Amino acid sequence: MPIDEGAAFLPVRIAVLTVSDTRTAEDDRSGDTLVARLEAAGHVLADRAIVRDDVDRIVSRLHGWIEDESIDCVIATGGTGVTGRDVTPEALARVRDKEIEGFGELFRWLSYQSIGTSTVQSRATACVARGTYIFALPGSTGAVKDGWDGILASQLDSRHRPCNFVELMPRLMER
Repeated sequence: MPIDEGAAFLPVRIAVLTVSDTRTAEDDRSGDTLVARLEAAGHVLADRAIVRDDVDRIVSRLHGWIEDESIDCVIATGGTGVTGRDVTPEALARVRDKEIEGFGELFRWLSYQSIGTSTVQSRATACVARGTYIFALPGSTGAVKDGWDGILASQLDSRHRPCNFVELMPRLMER
């Protein structure tokens, strides 16, 4: 998609949330991949956390970041599958004002190119919660690459045309 080189790049302040019962800061490859990509693109890592697969814990962490005016966007990795412990989409449902349906649809289409029909097991999703974008990706590094490279890199670039998420940020709280 086209980048308008004449437009100003506006860095987005992004918090990264890894949802996992087993990962630690030392072995969070998906979180590391996401951080490396967002920083290479010129964005700011506003915060980072690892939270267990527990709806209440995820919701609590999200509420803290949603209320933090220094955070524009949250990208979560993990907890989007179909097992009993995969509860990230349920947590987003408890905080969201508006769902961004096309995000999950596009993610699964892109993921299909890499992993075929196994993509139907993904419940990748996105929403807006009190003026903050929240994107939930599966926990594999491949899924993080698909989500960032295929969607978020361009949609979080203020120069992307014909439109992008960044230019809508000032209007997310309109009533």
